[in-house]
Amino acid sequence: MLLAQDPALVVAVDINTAQLMLIALKKAAISILDEKDLLAFLGVREMKNRTKWMQDVFSVLGPSEKIYWEERKKQIGSGIIHAGKFERYFQLFRKYILAWIHNKKTIAALLSEKNAEEQRIFYQTTWNTWQWRMLFRIFFSKSVMGRAGRDPSFLQEVQIPVSRYVFDKAASHLSSVRSQQNYMLQYILTGNFQDQLPPYLYPVNLEKIRRNLHKLEICQGYLETALVRHGAFDRFNLSDIFEYMDDIQFQQIAENIALHAHQNAIIAYWNLMVPRKLSSAASHLFREITEISDAYNKVDRGFFYNRFQVDSRL
Repeated sequence: MLLAQDPALVVAVDINTAQLMLIALKKAAISILDEKDLLAFLGVREMKNRTKWMQDVFSVLGPSEKIYWEERKKQIGSGIIHAGKFERYFQLFRKYILAWIHNKKTIAALLSEKNAEEQRIFYQTTWNTWQWRMLFRIFFSKSVMGRAGRDPSFLQEVQIPVSRYVFDKAASHLSSVRSQQNYMLQYILTGNFQDQLPPYLYPVNLEKIRRNLHKLEICQGYLETALVRHGAFDRFNLSDIFEYMDDIQFQQIAENIALHAHQNAIIAYWNLMVPRKLSSAASHLFREITEISDAYNKVDRGFFYNRFQVDSRL
């Protein structure tokens, strides 16, 4: 989505090869496929034979990227948006947990348009059964999530009851009208995006992204790698990387970001289950933009996150 804002440069940095190869594949697909074919190729829409587009997409990949995906054609054939570890985790949830609790009609009813009171009542009287509460908390426990969902090392800093936290966040969102237009929730509960799409796939955004693809640079390594290579940035979208660090590491990263951020640069990131604030770790370097943080938290579709944080470099 950052490419839709007409930036001078966007650097996508990650230590995970698979993540970067996925970005490269999406970049290639967006560059040559129209909206309809792109949605089918990625797996958003049904397609009997995705292989018919593979060679065209592969032709605009780099040599190492092409080799990587040549060995993973089966994943592309099944729809690449469904191939990630966390996506497979939700597939298990739908097949072995949700299917035993609610049928497709009830799921559709939860996501259907209702007013706030109707949504709250539906959740309390129809959705929030004892089976839902029990099986949800088992499946989203720290042990199960670490084994089948996230890398266990990502949960080392978590000091709260994971299943209780996730359940409470889900309960708050599912009983709210915001759940009715949440593409993430649609995917989790139905297995795909229905009438809601990720913003980067909106037609108006796709057009802008396609125009700016040449401004995207893919960088493998830690955040520090990109900072050293490219100098100072005006904007940072750091996902929830601070979740996995101890306090000492977080302090070091905060100071490093400050060294490579222009004055008034905006730094956005999520807190999941570990509270982190640049404005607290280094108050002499950052300030929280509270009004923006609060506004975005009210509409954030990542309902499982505790807070979307926006800070500014002093």
